[in-house]
Amino acid sequence: MKNNKIVIYIGLLAVGLLLGWLLFGGSSNESAEHNHTETTETNQMWTCSMHPQIMQPESGDCPICGMDLIPAASSADGLLADQFKLTENAMALANIQTTVVGKGNVDGNTLKLSGKIAENEEANAVQVSYFSGRIERLNVSFTGEEVRKGQLLATIYSPELYAAQQELITASSLKESQPALYKAVRNKLKLWKLSESQINQIEETQKVKENFPVYATVSGTVTEKLVEQGDYIKQGQPLLKIANLNTVWANFDVYENQIDLFEKGQEVLVTTNAYANKEFKGKVDFIDPILNTRTRTVTLRVVLNNKNDVFKPGMFVTANIERVSNNNDEVLTIPASAVLWTGERSVVYLKTNPDQTVFEMREVVLGNQNGNEYEVLEGLFVGNEIVTNGTFTVDAAAQLQGKKSMMNKDGGKVMTGHEGHLGMDNNASKKESDHTNMNERLTVSEKFQEQLKVVYNDYINLKDALVKEDSKNTSVNATSLLNNLSKVDMKLLSDNNAHTHWMSLVKEIQSSATSISKTSDIKAQRDHFKHLSSHLINAVQLFGVNEKVYVEFCPMADNNNGAYWLSKEEKVINPYFGAAMLTCGEVKQVIE
Repeated sequence: MKNNKIVIYIGLLAVGLLLGWLLFGGSSNESAEHNHTETTETNQMWTCSMHPQIMQPESGDCPICGMDLIPAASSADGLLADQFKLTENAMALANIQTTVVGKGNVDGNTLKLSGKIAENEEANAVQVSYFSGRIERLNVSFTGEEVRKGQLLATIYSPELYAAQQELITASSLKESQPALYKAVRNKLKLWKLSESQINQIEETQKVKENFPVYATVSGTVTEKLVEQGDYIKQGQPLLKIANLNTVWANFDVYENQIDLFEKGQEVLVTTNAYANKEFKGKVDFIDPILNTRTRTVTLRVVLNNKNDVFKPGMFVTANIERVSNNNDEVLTIPASAVLWTGERSVVYLKTNPDQTVFEMREVVLGNQNGNEYEVLEGLFVGNEIVTNGTFTVDAAAQLQGKKSMMNKDGGKVMTGHEGHLGMDNNASKKESDHTNMNERLTVSEKFQEQLKVVYNDYINLKDALVKEDSKNTSVNATSLLNNLSKVDMKLLSDNNAHTHWMSLVKEIQSSATSISKTSDIKAQRDHFKHLSSHLINAVQLFGVNEKVYVEFCPMADNNNGAYWLSKEEKVINPYFGAAMLTCGEVKQVIE
């Protein structure tokens, strides 16, 4: 009986276990699966397409720019060390576009060069005085005045000429007995550029002239007035510089890798902003045999007819020249929009797999620019797929992921401070001067331009304080600039490309202005001002401030490396040297 009870208990226990598994086992699995799903969803991170450094556990707005967050990309396992991946959403939002590299025949393409009008030195003349004395009257009032050959320029009182006339009067009475003496006295007066008629008049009247006229030996425009009325001058001293502007020179800079594309006698079509709808024909007259080692360029000169006074010395001009070609070989070409410049290097971003959004930076060696394309000498092959739109966005992603990028050629930790760019700002500025297509104006709202203009006005005040060598006000204006920079509303930039450019520039402007505000050393302030100018020039070029802005350059600043700055006026007032070299420099560009 006892054994039967034990069997019954065991049976009931087995039935209980079975019922428990049936009732609760399935739900436990479901619960485990549900918890696993919840865990997966909980691990999902959200990021901003414009600021990949933002990582949040839930969706919402970007704390930097206010854009909607998107799901972050999954791990990039299997990528090479220099490769990085972008999400499809980021690609779409930033409008990143790619192009497959192909060959193009550049024969017959027109090359575009930028240059400046200068006086024709072969037609220039310096009007000198052939005897010493005092200028009793100067008949030229101002620079730019037109003079004609034979026109009276000045009247000079000369004691030595007065004595020479008396010698002539005495010698004329002895010309029969001492002909050699008489002839020597006349020749002496001829050396002082007195004419035969003037000498004969003195001899016939037996009267000495106190003041002698100086006549123009050429026709032209007075480009420089070297003396004033009442000055004492020496024999041979220059009085005026006179230029004949019936012809002028147009001087263009040609890079050393372009030299073989030009030859003397080539036809050139020249245009200028002053006459936007006109083309002027000329020919290559001279190619400088000496290379400028600082700019790595040679000067190409075109002589232009200027009888209608169209061209003014100092005027900027553009030349369109058919390149010389010795063969019909095809060359590799890429759109200019694909290239990022870093001073010494030019880089593109390569899409490594046509089926995946995986990219890597590639350094390239470029040849000539033909319209909106560059020849590629090294770094790419036919069939490579490269980024041609949204390049800055891809570069920003590379920097933030610690990959090789425009600013960081070796990859790894990205330098975000001011020091990371000290070595490339000046060269980058020069490249931007030479490749203006990289800074084409972006379309932004007038409200954004007005906010940027407030920052620009603070910069001008800072620049003026440096001119006066006022380090205290320089710091004050740098602080004001930082304050107004923080008030610029980046949400006004609806275009992703404009937004990316601004985010890249604002960090650099902040870094430079902060460095200026924290020091009272005028030399250190000027060093940081160079970098501040470089980035603000880019900002004004890209977005505009609704007024004319002059980009000026001093070749002697920064230990003869040269440096740029912005100005509201064409007149050069140098902030890098102050009173020591106040007018050193020239206008390199006018931003409308």
